[in-house]
Amino acid sequence: MKKRRMDERLIASLERELLSWPGVFKRYDADGIGGLAVTGYRYGDPETGGPQLGHLHHDGVADLQFPRELREDLVRAGKAQPHRGGFRAVVSYRIGSEKDIPGAVSLFRLSYGIIAGREDRKASRRVGA
Repeated sequence: MKKRRMDERLIASLERELLSWPGVFKRYDADGIGGLAVTGYRYGDPETGGPQLGHLHHDGVADLQFPRELREDLVRAGKAQPHRGGFRAVVSYRIGSEKDIPGAVSLFRLSYGIIAGREDRKASRRVGA
């Protein structure tokens, strides 16, 4: 049985937004989590890597990690689903059509705010030390 692949136009639409944010880059990982290929969207220096905002599977499912309480709030509010692999601090969000892009962007923006804020605080402590 052939696996369903996400429409390239949807990937391009999502990436246009994500990659326009300061500090965001993508990294394809052929041996991603669980041996599945994923495209990770990260914050930081592309040369040295950086924390992942979230990643996108070939079938259109985006997975993003959040603090557990926020993850529960997102699931309860119907803005995301529990991670399909059962990871308790991770949400999954299926992108099946153009109408799903704003919801995905919203989740990635939330992750970006958390990670960029944390990384900026780390950098400030290093400078101030």
